[in-house]
Amino acid sequence: MQFKLSQRILKPDFQGEFTASILAAAASPDIISFAGGLPNPVSFPIPEMEAATQKVLETNGVIALQYSSTAGWPALRRWIAKRYETMGVYGVEADDIIVTNGSQQALAMIGAAMLDAGDKVLVEDPTYLVALQSFHVFDPVVVPVAINADGIDCEKLAEAVKANPDAKFMYVIPNFQNPTGLSYSQEVHDKVVEIFKGTNILLLEDNPYRELRFAGTATNSFGAELGEQCCMLGTFSKIVTPGMRIGWICVRNRELRAKLLGYKATADLHTNIFSQMVLAQYLADNDVDAHIEKTKALYKQKAEWMMACMRKYLPAGVTFTPTEGGMFLWATLPEGITAVELYRKGLEKGVAICPGDPFYETERNVRTFRINYSNSSDEVIEKGIRILGEVCEELLNQ
Repeated sequence: MQFKLSQRILKPDFQGEFTASILAAAASPDIISFAGGLPNPVSFPIPEMEAATQKVLETNGVIALQYSSTAGWPALRRWIAKRYETMGVYGVEADDIIVTNGSQQALAMIGAAMLDAGDKVLVEDPTYLVALQSFHVFDPVVVPVAINADGIDCEKLAEAVKANPDAKFMYVIPNFQNPTGLSYSQEVHDKVVEIFKGTNILLLEDNPYRELRFAGTATNSFGAELGEQCCMLGTFSKIVTPGMRIGWICVRNRELRAKLLGYKATADLHTNIFSQMVLAQYLADNDVDAHIEKTKALYKQKAEWMMACMRKYLPAGVTFTPTEGGMFLWATLPEGITAVELYRKGLEKGVAICPGDPFYETERNVRTFRINYSNSSDEVIEKGIRILGEVCEELLNQ
């Protein structure tokens, strides 16, 4: 039997193909996977979560197991609103926060609320592949803007904004950008604020990695200067646990907030209230900043070890961007090898990377690739990088 599917769902999904491959590689016990963005299980606060779960069931079991409000658990939303003060944003209220199924759901919510077919969206080039995948569902015109070592290319951004004043929004990841791992300098941050002030373009700021900085200094959120023109996305997936799928969007424009809530109510009614309440209890009873410091120390060691292995095992001509935080390294292959070739040959040898192609809106057969250092043991990192080095040598010698 063949059902009559929508044209929207039948469209080719280039990013989705890679996402499925990444998840499959991560789930395979026979593959060393540097492809995904998995936090290290060592960082999961299991005993503390067990205690929080028991406390929630003992004190609020009926509420935790019942339907709830679309916006999310009030105690959790208050905690998130207060947390924005650490990013230089004051005056955020609990009502400004919508709890979502990971920050990824917020991308779909923004797309549904703001995009009609043919509308323009500005993005960094490259950018998060699932963001592209989410936006493509609504058939927009995606306008990529190049990024440099210190953040987005402000000259090209100013040109893109001037040429596309009717763009609905721009999606940015200012701290440890996915996939490049780059962060915006203060100078770039300030120029971006100048470019967007006075326009009617929403700035959609995604900050999943900001709290994983183990060197250098983070810039404040764009929301500090742009106010309701900036919607801020966040997640607990990287700092507490990804399995709960709890993220949020901070939206201070009342009209947009109401539309986002209306859409979410039709999509899932509300995010898992039991998980929200357990997480809120965990945050109330534990020092999450101390927990984050331990995670950062672990990731710093992992990043330094992977970079050392790359210097040791990868052939001359393979370069990478040193990182000060986050979960990824961004590497570039020498002329003559594409990242997709390395990806395919690496899989044959039991190692998965994420080639750069799905992070670009238009570029294909690129030489850049992303690798994750946070989730593997030191032994696995060394073995995997050594194999990648051997594969690179084979491809160079063909």
